[in-house]
Amino acid sequence: MMCPVSDEAWQAQLAALGAHVRARRLAAGLTLRDLAARTGVSNAYLSQLERGMHEPSLRVLRAIAAALDVPLATLLTRAGVLEDDAAAGVRDTEAAILRDPELTEPHRTALLSVYRSFVPPIRSR
Repeated sequence: MMCPVSDEAWQAQLAALGAHVRARRLAAGLTLRDLAARTGVSNAYLSQLERGMHEPSLRVLRAIAAALDVPLATLLTRAGVLEDDAAAGVRDTEAAILRDPELTEPHRTALLSVYRSFVPPIRSR
C-alpha cells in the first residue's frame, strides 16, 4: 500500500524517473527524436519528462518501457506507483525475474506465475 507523498517528495520522484529514462535512453544510444519515434510521444514531452516536469500516464510509461526494453515494473517503481522490491516483500528470485533485461513482459509473467505456484505467499510485515 502506498503512503501519501508530499509535493516535494513527489517532485523528487518525478525527477528520479526522468533521470532514469534519460540514462536508459543514452545507454541505448537514442536521441530524444529516436525515442519519440519509437513511443509515439513527442520529443518535447519526453524532454520535459526527463527533466521531471511531467507526470507520465501509464500509456506513456508502457511505450517508454517497450522502446527502451526496460521492465515496466522498473519505471512504475521509479515513478512511485509500485513499491521498491525490498519494501514490498518481494523474494530475491522474483526481483531477479522482474529486473532481467533478457525477458519480455509475457515471459516475466509466466515465470513469476510458475515460481509463485511453488512457494508460499509472503506474509505482510
